[in-house]
Amino acid sequence: MDGMEFFRRSAGHWRSQRTTHHLPFRRAEAGGSEIKVESLEAEDPRIVEICQMHEFDPNLTVGGALVSWDGSMAWDKEGEQHQGKSVFALVPDPENPKKGKLLRERGYAEIVPVAGEYEVDDEGALNLVTEYETMSVIERFWFPNPDLRLRTSTVKRFGGFNTATFCAEIRIQEEENTPTSAPQPIDAITGW
Repeated sequence: MDGMEFFRRSAGHWRSQRTTHHLPFRRAEAGGSEIKVESLEAEDPRIVEICQMHEFDPNLTVGGALVSWDGSMAWDKEGEQHQGKSVFALVPDPENPKKGKLLRERGYAEIVPVAGEYEVDDEGALNLVTEYETMSVIERFWFPNPDLRLRTSTVKRFGGFNTATFCAEIRIQEEENTPTSAPQPIDAITGW
């Protein structure tokens, strides 16, 4: 599997349950979100624009994705929102299509355009390393089955790990995505 195949497998509507461990405070915070992923082909104008923004030749990209999210965390203050969208473009290494640059319109830890490094490992997991001015983020995504995607991330800031996060993301089937359908707890869907 290469990076673009991973994005194609990720396409769809997901419900995410997340736990973030704030390591300096020895406290954990729960949250959840709805995530939509649309895979985009290399010719898509949004992919071309991201490549140009990062000064990469658009002919080198294999495509990418548009990801939108809307969520909340337990410690949110009134009016605080966790929503947005971002375009991702993949520029594979010419020697190895399983790794390369991941160009983003906006980053995970900071809301600025950013370029990170990606690699699909031998287990089919997508690993991302993104360096920002004040921190670095390491993320890993993998599929135990086609309708369950797991994600871990660590944010390292000022010489130490500040947060570690684990997410379980469950694909929402079309018949489940109706106004009368209530969100199901993770264990009812996965059998955990």
